[in-house]
Amino acid sequence: MHLDHDPQAPPGETISFDDFLRVDIRIGTIVAAEVYEGARKPSFKLRIDFGAGVGERRSVGQVAALYTPEELIGRQVAAVVNFPPRQIGKALSEALTLGFADEAGRVVLFSPDKPVPNGSRLF
Repeated sequence: MHLDHDPQAPPGETISFDDFLRVDIRIGTIVAAEVYEGARKPSFKLRIDFGAGVGERRSVGQVAALYTPEELIGRQVAAVVNFPPRQIGKALSEALTLGFADEAGRVVLFSPDKPVPNGSRLF
C-alpha cells in the first residue's frame, strides 16, 4: 500500500466504520526525544506516554526537519498504538506517530489544539 502525500490526490478506498474503529489512535505526551543517527531521513527516536491503559511506547518520527528534541518533549501527539512493532533500521517502533506533509514535504505533527488526558482515543 502506497500513501499519497499529494493534497490534490483523490480520497482513498472506501472503508466501513468498523474498519475505522479497529485503528486505535491515541494521544500521548512525548517524554524523550533523541536524534536517530544513521536514519535515511532526518528522524528522532521518541518515547511517548499514552497513560495507564497503553503505557509508554517507542516511536521513530521523521520530524527532524521542523522540530528539535527540546521542543518535542512535553508535546502531545496522536499515534496509532495497535500496529505490531516495526523495525526501522536499528530501532524498534511500537507506535505510528501521525502527521501531515507541509508544502515542502516536511512532517507536521498531528496534535490536539487543547490538552487532553494521555490515552484519549480519537473518535
